[in-house]
Amino acid sequence: MKIAIVTGASSGIGREFARQIAAWGTLDEIWAVARRENRLQELARTLKIPVKIIPADLTREKGIEMLESLLKQEQPQVKILVNAAGFGKIGDYKNISRLESGKMIRLNCQAPVDVTMLALPYMRKDSHILQICSTAGFQPLPEMSVYAATKAFLLRYSRALRWELMNRGIVVTAVCPYWVRQTEFIQKASTGSHSVRHFPLAGTPEKIVRQALRDSLSGAAVSTPGLVGTAQRILTKLLPEELVIAGWELLRRL
Repeated sequence: MKIAIVTGASSGIGREFARQIAAWGTLDEIWAVARRENRLQELARTLKIPVKIIPADLTREKGIEMLESLLKQEQPQVKILVNAAGFGKIGDYKNISRLESGKMIRLNCQAPVDVTMLALPYMRKDSHILQICSTAGFQPLPEMSVYAATKAFLLRYSRALRWELMNRGIVVTAVCPYWVRQTEFIQKASTGSHSVRHFPLAGTPEKIVRQALRDSLSGAAVSTPGLVGTAQRILTKLLPEELVIAGWELLRRL
């Protein structure tokens, strides 16, 4: 049985990945992982292939163990893994609690590593791993310090893992979108401190996912859907880091 595993499938980019992958019609099943079971049930009713609903909290060991048990029981061939589960908080150190920071680190860093390690024994040549990072991972971001750091971790992990898996023919792509509208991220990320005033030129889940899948299938190491993300990736390589941070400080106040 050939499957795709999509974490964070209850909303936003994760849900859109499940929809677009299911539309290919080349897989036997989508395994949709998220905390909100009712949202996963709604998703399953809209897809034209079977969906295995896995209501798991990936910040808890019990959620990881649930996925591990299912993989051992069903022995599927994992053709695509999308680690889209994650969240962020906007605000400085006074506005974001220690518990929120810890949860960001567990969900944005530890969870994708755990899920990837569980899936790899079931992946073969021409399988694909898409780690949903962010352009936030290209540079330090005051007022989003922990979130940006978690995405930098995931980006570096993905780039290194890609080399480790080359001899197995498994493609790893770090997907780094800019701001994304029509998702819950911005609303949930806000702490009321108004540290970011506007979110200009934000992309849509549909376009971002379409480009990310296209880039992964072409073997790209990093996907930056949209011109803004691509420009940000280039500029952060060329400009001094302090200048990039100063530019961010200016932009978030506009």
